[in-house]
Amino acid sequence: MGIEGDLREEFDRWERAQTATFTALPYVLLAVSVSITLLQLPAHLPVVLGLSGAAALWLRCFPLRALRAGYYAGFLAITAGLAALAPWYGLFAFAGYPLAFQYLTGRWRYAGAAATAMVSAVAFLGGTAKIDAENLWWVWLGVSVLSIAVAWAVCYFVEMAYQRNELQKQALAELHEVNLELEAALAENAALHVRLLARAREAGVLDERQRMAREIHDTLAQGLAGILTQLQAAEHTAAEPAVLGRHLANATELARESLVEARRTVQSVEPAVLAEARLPEAIGEVARKWSAANGIAAVLTTTGDARPMHTDVEVALLRTAQEALSNVAKHARARRVGLTLSYMPDLVTLDVRDDGVGFEPNAKRANGSTNGGFGLAGMRQRVQRFAGRLDVESEPGRGTAISAAVPAIPAGGAR
Repeated sequence: MGIEGDLREEFDRWERAQTATFTALPYVLLAVSVSITLLQLPAHLPVVLGLSGAAALWLRCFPLRALRAGYYAGFLAITAGLAALAPWYGLFAFAGYPLAFQYLTGRWRYAGAAATAMVSAVAFLGGTAKIDAENLWWVWLGVSVLSIAVAWAVCYFVEMAYQRNELQKQALAELHEVNLELEAALAENAALHVRLLARAREAGVLDERQRMAREIHDTLAQGLAGILTQLQAAEHTAAEPAVLGRHLANATELARESLVEARRTVQSVEPAVLAEARLPEAIGEVARKWSAANGIAAVLTTTGDARPMHTDVEVALLRTAQEALSNVAKHARARRVGLTLSYMPDLVTLDVRDDGVGFEPNAKRANGSTNGGFGLAGMRQRVQRFAGRLDVESEPGRGTAISAAVPAIPAGGAR
């Protein structure tokens, strides 16, 4: 923008200077010609001075300048009369060249330059009286031809310069339009950037809310459900002190673990069980504790090259295992659960199968959803964050199989 503005200002200064020069030059040359003529006192001084006054008035005839060719022809006629009577008015005749460019166009400029050259040749040879007295008309013709050739050559180069300047002015005008469009685009982009930032903040807030909802469901809600289950079982075994004590101990342990997980959720820290062990051991520990608390056999099988994955990937698989086991405890009435953690070159999968009562996956729930409750939705959201997928296979009386597959993002890899 700064360069474009400087160039436009430079062109404006050049045009103002050119206009001022073209305006003042004829008057200056006329004044010089009159001064020299007065010093020489030619024979036709009154006529010369009269024509000089007429030339000055003609230069001031602004209305006639609308008729450009006629105005130039009038100027040239007065100049020819002055050059014929007083040779020093050849200086004033020189003004015909810039005026030809100012008031004529195309080939008429060359015609004006040729006529000016012929008038200047008369002045150069001493006026018409001397040319006629010494029979110099052939000399005048030769000087005229030579002057016309030089004038046309100068006209050609000046016209090229004019065209180049016009092209530069056009390019500057186009550049100015482009800059205006660019400024508008930048302003629009700035507004769009503000909107995108606002939406990004909204998306960040929504994502954090969903994360907290999933974590609360997977920690506090499951913990409270487990505590409630143990307390209900304890209530039914009040007459058996040993069984009662076991249920109460399980409830106490669940409450302690839920409190720890709640604190880690608020602090956005990975689950305690993952902080202390690798993913297979962590899922195995979860399955062992769940089996002990619910009296249902749960076995974990690991296949492939067990290797550290990105923390978020391992958390997603661990939470999926916890939610799947929680659903089995609440709904399946199963006797046995099998978990399979498979490490493949590009994927890590977790399969949880039970031999429970099963359900119809596409049946509408009480909330109108066909995707299961919040637990299944939370599991889907977790794996879909990594371009993974969650598949649920079940039918009444034939158990349920849940399969979660996520990309095998190594520890320290980009999400």
